[in-house]
Amino acid sequence: MSDTVSLAQSIVTMQAASTQQALSVEMLRQNAQADQALVAMLQQSAEQTQAALPAGQGTLVDLTV
Repeated sequence: MSDTVSLAQSIVTMQAASTQQALSVEMLRQNAQADQALVAMLQQSAEQTQAALPAGQGTLVDLTV
């Protein structure tokens, strides 16, 4: 009888660990997607900023100041 209870407890523990691991993987996946979206947004913003500069601006630095 105690072997059956032990086996049942072991199975429940393994299922709980499996569920926890699946949730952790999903959270990591969602974080990676959020990071990718942030990088894409920042890259797009940087490209728009570069496109908005007038010709010649930002190419030379005046060191005599």
